[in-house]
Amino acid sequence: MTRRIFLKQAAAGAAAIACPTIVSSRVFGSGAPSNRISIGFIGLGNQSRLDLPTFLNNEDVQVVAVCDVNEGSFGYNDPKHFLGRQPGLAMVEAHYAEQRKSATFRGCQAYADFRDVLARDDIDAVVVVVPDHWHAIITMMAAKAGKDVYCEKPMSLTLDEGKLMVNAIRQHSRILQTGSQHRSGPAARLACELVRNQRIGKLLRIETFVPENNAIEPGPGWMEEPVPAGFDYDMWLGPAPKAAYHSGRCFYRFRFNLDYSGGQVTNFGTHMLDIAQWGHGSDNSGPVKFTDIGSEWPEPGCLYTTATKVAFRAEYADGVELTCVKKPKTSLCRFVGTDGWVQYSSGKIETSEGLDRTIGTNDIRLAESNPTRTENDYKHYLPDHVRNFIECVKNRQETISPVECGHRTASICHLGNIAMRLKREIRWDPTAEEIVGDVEATKLMSRKPRDPWSYDVA
Repeated sequence: MTRRIFLKQAAAGAAAIACPTIVSSRVFGSGAPSNRISIGFIGLGNQSRLDLPTFLNNEDVQVVAVCDVNEGSFGYNDPKHFLGRQPGLAMVEAHYAEQRKSATFRGCQAYADFRDVLARDDIDAVVVVVPDHWHAIITMMAAKAGKDVYCEKPMSLTLDEGKLMVNAIRQHSRILQTGSQHRSGPAARLACELVRNQRIGKLLRIETFVPENNAIEPGPGWMEEPVPAGFDYDMWLGPAPKAAYHSGRCFYRFRFNLDYSGGQVTNFGTHMLDIAQWGHGSDNSGPVKFTDIGSEWPEPGCLYTTATKVAFRAEYADGVELTCVKKPKTSLCRFVGTDGWVQYSSGKIETSEGLDRTIGTNDIRLAESNPTRTENDYKHYLPDHVRNFIECVKNRQETISPVECGHRTASICHLGNIAMRLKREIRWDPTAEEIVGDVEATKLMSRKPRDPWSYDVA
């Protein structure tokens, strides 16, 4: 029995409670139907290897549906990983069978079409772990269907998609958590609190670094390949342009093609730029100027079309400079001020010598996903981020990385990519969310979905 069904039945049978009733103690526990959140998982690829077990490990969560256009195959980031909807279903069933000490479990259903998941009235929330070009449409349709959403980063494929997602979530009064789990870590929070409380003096610049592309480019002259059995490639493309199939286009490597993602800027860069926004205090705003500072791109005819060398500079209205550049095997955010520096990288914090790292009760304090978490271990970041989402689904409070934050961070990624593609300065109005005085750049803020898909879903 799911939470939605329990609440409906409880309301319908309220009059019967006048008589003394004996109820199992399990009904009033944390795993009771009245407390259990029913989850549909949309996307069973590379990131699901982390997200799915994390949701399953919460006893007040019940994963009742999994969905992927791929029945199951190898070929993801690690070639040894066999992923897709059937492996995902098997993971869910094995987890609940072990939990119940039974040989089998049959309480989850697998789907090839996400619309079948959204049509289920017994699902409270969906976890969107699909390629970036699907984030907006699925999130907006989920909001309309009354589902809360955990959406993996980057939140959107384009600037205009992000604005539409914000509107849909707010219009339908839904809860959204962006999958920027670094916000749920004590080290990232401390780094940003030190900056916000001016422990490094006046903030001058923020340096973010992203690693090089971690996939082999098929190169010009790549040849079309047969679509694997059990893989609905046309559905995978969805709103993206029609294109010949190649394994390098899908699975983990979708992120290196502009039709589906924004390269390492929207991959690793999203995390570090999100911390930059948090530390600067611009969760609902952003820089006003973007400039290419030496980016490099694939030669014509390549399958991959995102930057091979990330290099752009942005500037906030207060004069703080933000840079994002490629650095081998590095994902890092560094704040530099007049009196010192602090940097954050994957659960680690470092500061200049002698910097006061004490945050007092009267200082600026930032949100915590898990206030009881005292240790700083990166392995806890995702579980605490997911837990924050679950609690917010229940109490209807804002998550630590709500839709506006996800949108504003993704906006920096998209604007940086636009400046690098056009090789010129882009001026941005973060209040109106408009590119100023550049028609060509403005056209890159949006894309028309391929028929029959549309953004007109809310």
